[in-house]
Amino acid sequence: MGINIQQLSKNYGKTVALKNISLAFNENGVIGLLGPNGAGKTTLMKILTGYLNQWEGEVLIGAFDLRVQPKNIQQQMGYLPENNPLYPEMYVKEYLKFVGDLYGLKKPPFEKVIKKTGLAEHLHKKIEILSKGYKQRVGLAAALLHDPQYLILDEPTTGLDPNQVVEIRKLIQSLGKEKLVFLSTHILQEVEAMCDKVVILNKGRVVLNQSLEALKTNDRQVVSVSFDYRVENVALQKIPYIKTVVNTFDFEYELTFETQEDMRPKVFDFAHDNGLKILSLQQKNVGLEKRFNALTKGD
Repeated sequence: MGINIQQLSKNYGKTVALKNISLAFNENGVIGLLGPNGAGKTTLMKILTGYLNQWEGEVLIGAFDLRVQPKNIQQQMGYLPENNPLYPEMYVKEYLKFVGDLYGLKKPPFEKVIKKTGLAEHLHKKIEILSKGYKQRVGLAAALLHDPQYLILDEPTTGLDPNQVVEIRKLIQSLGKEKLVFLSTHILQEVEAMCDKVVILNKGRVVLNQSLEALKTNDRQVVSVSFDYRVENVALQKIPYIKTVVNTFDFEYELTFETQEDMRPKVFDFAHDNGLKILSLQQKNVGLEKRFNALTKGD
C-alpha cells in the first residue's frame, strides 16, 4: 500500500523544520531524498521511523496510521543511520543474533539476509576488522533482519571506496525491487545511479517530486569518460552528435551531446576503434543537477 503523507509539519520551537509537505509512494522502488543542510530530510526520516511523535498532519504507512499505530509501523520499518551504530568487539554472527533477540524474532531469517548482503564469508569475523563497506553491509543486514517493507538509508555510501560504492549500489537497487527504499544523500551521482524517483526538500518544503526519467533532458546529455591515454579533442569531436569536448583533468574528458540517444555505447566504440581502454564512463543527469541548483540556490 506504500506511504501516503498529507500536510505534514514539524517545528522545533520557532524553527520550522517541515511545512505542509504531502508525498505518496508505491510499495517498492528507490526514492532519492535530496536537499541542502537544514532542509528537513533528517526530520522527515525521524518522523517516518517513529522517533519523533510530536508533529502535525497525517502519515499512513501500509495499512497503519503512524499517529495511532506507531509500533505496527516500526515493525515494518528498517533504518540504517549515517553513523552506523555497531558493536566493534562483537562477531558478525553474534551481532546479528543480538539484533534478532532485540526484535524478539523466534526464527530470524539469518540465511536469507546473509546471502542478500554478501556476509557469508565474514560471519566469524569481528566487526572491528571489517572494511567500511562490509560494516555497512552488517548495518543493512541488521536493518533487514525483521523483513521490513520499508527501508530508510541515511548516506549509506559515505566514506566508501569506489569498489565498495558499486557493491552497495547494486545491493540497494536489488532491495528496491521488492521494498520501498528511502535514500538520503548529498551526492547527486548516487541518486542518478540508484533511484527511481527524486524528492528535493528546501527550507522544510517539497520543491521537487518527480521520477528520475522525467528529469532527464530531452536533447542534451553529458558523458564523463576517462581513458588510459590522452586523446586529442579534435578526435573526440568526430563522435556523432557531439557538441563540446572538455579535457577536465589529465586523461579525463567531459563530452556534451545533443541527442536523446544514450551515447555511452558510441564512446565505447570510439575507444575500441582507437585502441584505448576506458577507465570510467558515466552519464551525468544535467536535468537533475540544474534543477537542484535552481531550487536550492542561496542555501
